[in-house]
Amino acid sequence: MFDYCANPDTLEGLRWFSCYLTTAKHMMFYESFLVVIGLMLITVPCAMAFGFGGALAARSHVTPLRWIGKGYAAMVRGVPDIAFFLFVPLALDQGLEWMRHKVKCPDWDQPIRQGNDFVVCAQAKLPLGSAPQWQHETYGIILAVAAFAFVFGAFAAHVLSGAMNAVPKAQLETAEAYGMTKGQITRRILIPQMWVYALPGLSNLWMVLIKATPLLFLLGVQDIVYWARELGGSKTSAYAYPHPDWRLYYFLALLVFYLGLTKVSEIGLARLNRRLSRGQATLAGEEQRKAPA
Repeated sequence: MFDYCANPDTLEGLRWFSCYLTTAKHMMFYESFLVVIGLMLITVPCAMAFGFGGALAARSHVTPLRWIGKGYAAMVRGVPDIAFFLFVPLALDQGLEWMRHKVKCPDWDQPIRQGNDFVVCAQAKLPLGSAPQWQHETYGIILAVAAFAFVFGAFAAHVLSGAMNAVPKAQLETAEAYGMTKGQITRRILIPQMWVYALPGLSNLWMVLIKATPLLFLLGVQDIVYWARELGGSKTSAYAYPHPDWRLYYFLALLVFYLGLTKVSEIGLARLNRRLSRGQATLAGEEQRKAPA
């Protein structure tokens, strides 16, 4: 980045560190923080969509839908998260490639399953072998988002289902007595009223999601954990900026980052809880009502 960085062997002190911390790999390290935050912001609405679908299905009067909704939440909650984080991207990747293979290579006469290998024609690969690197990285992040959304959607479904059950039944019965349909009751009464009951559980899920983002490392995404390990490890003389084992300091930076993100989240969620509790017949709502003006 700086002109004096052309010859690292002549650098010392602050100049050495200024060049070392602005290398291309360090820039990718800094960008990986944005990748983690972006993944969380994308995962939340996707997980909420899964959660709403599961919660509404669990309350459905149609028996098969009710079984699917309850089974989805129970299955994911009863299996270690890491199993789904590894299974969902693999299953989704192979499923998409299998469908593309059937469309693009109908004349293929070899088995797709060849021992332990999953073999499809080159045209069915996702992404294509000739695709630029950014497409491969983006595809990996999409699979990671799908895995996170599937897992946390099941937990969100459980939280939302409990929040829906916490809404006073008298309100729902009153709405029904006024002639509102079940869909209108759900949209106008149930969902607006349930948020105050769902927020504590959803807040915990957000915190768990923050702590789960290092699992991106297991999915092959070059996240902050990957770069902290790579940059912090001792480098050989072939590396332009050799240094001792500094992983302790890199992982300490990750600790500070996650603690800061958690603190900001706590402040934002506390404000959101106060806003949703305003005028509600809950303990937080009563405290606001009794508070001096």
